[in-house]
Amino acid sequence: MKTLLITKQTEIEEVINQCDVCYIGMVDLEGKPYTLPYNFAYEENVIYLHSAPFGKKIDILKANPEVSIVFSTGHDLHFHDIEVGCSYSMKFKSVIVYGHVEFTEDIDEKTVWMNKIMQKYTHRDFTYSLPAIKNVACFKVVIDKITARQRGY
Repeated sequence: MKTLLITKQTEIEEVINQCDVCYIGMVDLEGKPYTLPYNFAYEENVIYLHSAPFGKKIDILKANPEVSIVFSTGHDLHFHDIEVGCSYSMKFKSVIVYGHVEFTEDIDEKTVWMNKIMQKYTHRDFTYSLPAIKNVACFKVVIDKITARQRGY
């Protein structure tokens, strides 16, 4: 089985949209890698995210907004011979996004971004109280580069 590039935008978006969680890699204030899982929404070359408005991740992202995001799906163990360990491999489809974080404090924009995320998981929009929307960090990753691969498909 060969690992192949995925080049069609529709296929890349399909991989992203099949994922329930993405993993965001950033570089902490001491130059060390730091990776966290996130719920997200994807639309038109932008990843929308939210979190608590404080903490290590917020400090890191404000100091260095450059990130990578990994999406991975379609995992299926495959083998040629059940008795030969070296014949096993994993089918997968993955996308790696490189981009930069942009925060918003605008209440209307936060509401739109939160609904993009909620729409992905619940297929509906919500209204939010002013304290609730003020007390959430909303940010997006504007995609600068995408790579995608698949194995076994």
